[in-house]
Amino acid sequence: MNKRNISGFFLTIYIETYKYIDFSIRANTYHKYRKFKKMSTIKNTKNPELSDSVVLITGALTGIGRATALAFAKEKSSIVISGRHTDEGNKLATELRTYGAKAEFILADVTHDDEISNLIRKTVDKFGKIDIAVNNAGTEGQPGLVVDQTAESYAATFDTNVLGTLLSMKHEMKLMIDQGHGSIINVSSTLGRKGYPGASVYSASKHAVEGLTKSAALEVAGSGIRINVVAPGPIETPMLSRFTGTEENKKGLASSVPAGRIGLPEEVAQTILFIGSNKAPYLTGQSIAIDGGILA
Repeated sequence: MNKRNISGFFLTIYIETYKYIDFSIRANTYHKYRKFKKMSTIKNTKNPELSDSVVLITGALTGIGRATALAFAKEKSSIVISGRHTDEGNKLATELRTYGAKAEFILADVTHDDEISNLIRKTVDKFGKIDIAVNNAGTEGQPGLVVDQTAESYAATFDTNVLGTLLSMKHEMKLMIDQGHGSIINVSSTLGRKGYPGASVYSASKHAVEGLTKSAALEVAGSGIRINVVAPGPIETPMLSRFTGTEENKKGLASSVPAGRIGLPEEVAQTILFIGSNKAPYLTGQSIAIDGGILA
């Protein structure tokens, strides 16, 4: 057997072994969640209308999170908003109620497992279920070149953006598995699909959110639970202002967008509204860019 045949032989073994391992993992995962599904006390695997939906939003007090909360409030959903500032949270909850929505603020830090567990429990105690979860809590971290980054700047960014998303999904999925339905929308960025000088750690964290979303979606596909991620481009939020630093820099960034402008939080919110609704029952494991054409 020559070297080419030997290489081909081992390559075939590798591929077949990978297929077997992949099949075994998928089979074990399928049987695990099938078992959970049989234990479900709610038989309907279709999300209710938005007016009958309970929505949980983390990082809800500013920017995209706030716009999303307002969008669901206008649909008369029952909403739990979460964040780290009680006064602003209670003020926003009061504003949401003016639209006829039921709304509550619950203090929580997404980087702490026990606080997320408590957030889910309190939401269910109040409203009985969670139909839609929007995991929006995030940070831009410390912008700068790779050579200027530290273990501390890495941890601060990844703890919020990645660990926070993981812990939120973990507890949301456990509840939704028992319910037999649910829609989870994570918030990434166009930088979760491409690099950007001076934003290496942030970009890496959003790449991780994209991977978490797709893997989690496959774990529960077919169970009535859908998990997707939105990837906004530059959006007019406090985070963008902090990242760009000056209005001149922001205008320069806007000029690089094919659509010729910075996006609005309300435009992202409307996309989240659609993904969370029962109008998108076949949509799962997808990353939806809202970016004015940047990734085209």
